[in-house]
Amino acid sequence: MNRILLIDDDEQLGPPLATYFQRFELQLTHATRPSEGLALLRSQPFDAAILDVMLPEMDGFELCRTIRKDNDIPIVMLTARGDVMDRVVGLELGADDYLPKPFEPRELVARLQTVLRRRKPNGNSQAVTLGAAPTLHFDGLDIDTARRSVVREGQAVELTGTEYELLLLLAREPGKVFSRDDILNQLRGHEADLYTRAVDIVVSRLRKKLEPLDCIKTLRNAGYSLALRRLTV
Repeated sequence: MNRILLIDDDEQLGPPLATYFQRFELQLTHATRPSEGLALLRSQPFDAAILDVMLPEMDGFELCRTIRKDNDIPIVMLTARGDVMDRVVGLELGADDYLPKPFEPRELVARLQTVLRRRKPNGNSQAVTLGAAPTLHFDGLDIDTARRSVVREGQAVELTGTEYELLLLLAREPGKVFSRDDILNQLRGHEADLYTRAVDIVVSRLRKKLEPLDCIKTLRNAGYSLALRRLTV
């Protein structure tokens, strides 16, 4: 059973959500304050986190930034009114997905299942199709699909689930141009309701983490491709 941490100051939200989550083999732990949630993350293993934007002590953006300093756990943010700027800021800080309030519990479960699949090599993810080549080697970059790890010029790189899946998608067919819609549909696993700006944000985050390698090429009005030479080992 996957363990989910909810950090939301609404004390009435946790109990009914926890009961609903059990139908989908998700165990929910509810923290009402960021300090409590951070303490739980440091002391217990969780498979994903849900963060509200409006919180006491610190807002959800600062909380996301704090978590991302030493934890690559999948993060879904709950954004008030579905405000576009909330979505953009959350994605820029390393969130994997977002959901506007008020939300339907079933949709939240679907978002969680999607980000959890990205983390599991044996789940319904791109890594499964790479059984014959568990490690992809490029000039200065190695992608171990079995361990879902990335090494850049001998140094391990910490990626979020979304960043890893984007890199893996491009790496499976280096040189092929993927449009923003292609990327959204592949990463979300269904017709995406995200706006194309989200892809640009994730690409920007990934590029920064892979520096000084110049890995991802932008083709104006077309999309993105991996600009590294595949090595045979």
